Amino acid sequence: MNGTSIKDPVRTELPRRGSFWPAAKPRLALFGLLLAGLVALGYVRIDPAAMLASRANAVNFFNRVGALSFPGATDLLYQTALTLGIVLLGTLLAGVLSVPVAFLAARNTAPGRSAQVIGRAIGVLARATPDVVLAMVFALMFSLGALPGIMAIGLHSVGMISRLFADAIEQIDSGPRLAVRACGAGRLQELTAGVLPQVMPSWLATTLHRADINLRGSVILGYVGVPGLGMEMRNAFGALNYSRGLAIAVVIFGLCLGMEALSSTLRRRMLGAAPVKASRPAAARAAPTPSAAQCVVTRSAGQPSSTKSVAPDLGRYLERPWDGQRVKRLAGWCTAGFALAGALVVCQINLTDFVTVWSHLPPVLDKMWPPTAGAYGIWRLLGALMATVAVAFAAALMTLLASLIIGSLAARNVASRPSTRNFWRATLVVIRGIPELVLGIVLIVVTGLGAQAGTLALAFCHIGLLGKLMADSFEELPAGPQRALTAAGAGRLQMYVAGVLAPGRQAVVGHALYVLDTNIRAATLLGMVGGGGIGYYLLVAGQGSNYGQVTLIVAMIVAVVMALEGLTVWLRRTLA
Repeated sequence: MNGTSIKDPVRTELPRRGSFWPAAKPRLALFGLLLAGLVALGYVRIDPAAMLASRANAVNFFNRVGALSFPGATDLLYQTALTLGIVLLGTLLAGVLSVPVAFLAARNTAPGRSAQVIGRAIGVLARATPDVVLAMVFALMFSLGALPGIMAIGLHSVGMISRLFADAIEQIDSGPRLAVRACGAGRLQELTAGVLPQVMPSWLATTLHRADINLRGSVILGYVGVPGLGMEMRNAFGALNYSRGLAIAVVIFGLCLGMEALSSTLRRRMLGAAPVKASRPAAARAAPTPSAAQCVVTRSAGQPSSTKSVAPDLGRYLERPWDGQRVKRLAGWCTAGFALAGALVVCQINLTDFVTVWSHLPPVLDKMWPPTAGAYGIWRLLGALMATVAVAFAAALMTLLASLIIGSLAARNVASRPSTRNFWRATLVVIRGIPELVLGIVLIVVTGLGAQAGTLALAFCHIGLLGKLMADSFEELPAGPQRALTAAGAGRLQMYVAGVLAPGRQAVVGHALYVLDTNIRAATLLGMVGGGGIGYYLLVAGQGSNYGQVTLIVAMIVAVVMALEGLTVWLRRTLA
């Protein structure tokens, strides 16, 4: 009509040309990672028949173990306190150092784009460098004792804590920060008054979670001379004293369970509780607040000011009562202070090492440069690195499949019976308490050296972590779609696929990528005890003082972790 055409409002427009490829790229990348996991499974050669055939080795192993032989009570108590002290001080050091690194890495607090890149790079480098390598280096710079272990745990843990802390900073409410800035505060005041109070519970929870991880990882530090339960277990297994080695492993398992329970309880209280408002005492609540009209009448009656009459009442309004919550908080801080003081005493840190360390630094750097492959050759080291990556990918795939089932059964909105949910939740807690290094050693003794034992140890131990993350993510999904599907007559399987898996697929992918990133470093450590891969060459190079080879191996590991980190960041951004 009149030469004009009316567009149909119901008609849908065709996709624009070129819009398919950007959406398909992340899916193709995920398919490539899945394919890499399947290829890795074929490479490590998980052979169930051979595992069943090795049951005779398992029977012989446990017959040789016999009754567990624990160290003396005094010695065991001292070694336990020393291990806990190293973990506590190292984690505290990491928590303090992670604050400025996270402020640099967060998008809303970084001074500029270059500062943000530097902050992210520091975190990636800290995560990529194994703590056992840092312990080797610090053993050369400091005197023997607990200090190299503390420094190694502290610097390595900065990577994880700063990353999660930076993510929490980017999600804060910008209102308090902008209000502080509008009052004329400087940048430091803006960060301490407008940002830090909002993310302090998240920082404490992340630090506690890292303490739990550091306790399980402290076992490997004993293989490079850090005292504690890890060294005692290394000496026992090295002397083929399996009864003593497994007894110490049982102690470590108990400590991990206790640390897991403690950190989970504290994290739940800090992250789940709302900010506590200061309550007024009963006398202050009974007294009425003077109104503005009363103040005007008072001034008009000839009094110089209403301040004198109001000030005593304001004091009662501002008083904080000693209620039960305040007493618990004070008791918690006092307990933490006593634990820190005890850790400083038992670790016997020599403060003069921080003065003399600078004279040891140039010789250490001279030993570690230039990087060299030595007698092994670069291709042999690259092959060992690929074996480590294969172990990580194969274990991640096996963990994903098992955790998807167990994590679903542990979720409140999937498991209908509380008994089923509680059973699988408890199972995940027990699995998380088993250090992968301890399980790897046992599997290596039973099934022999090679990638199979390392893959099985990694796959089993990380079920506890990934299963818990998936269960928590599934429970946080909105209940509306699930109720709608149930009301429409969908079965349990249909409700699970369409109401849980479909909306939770992004969380599943993110958690799986996190476990894959963790597996790269864990597979390296398992290689040190016979799990195959680059870890064996790293341990031999460190024990043989071939520090140029250590530098080259660490650089290769860092390159792989940084490449995986870049892929993870890109996938999360495109899938969001």
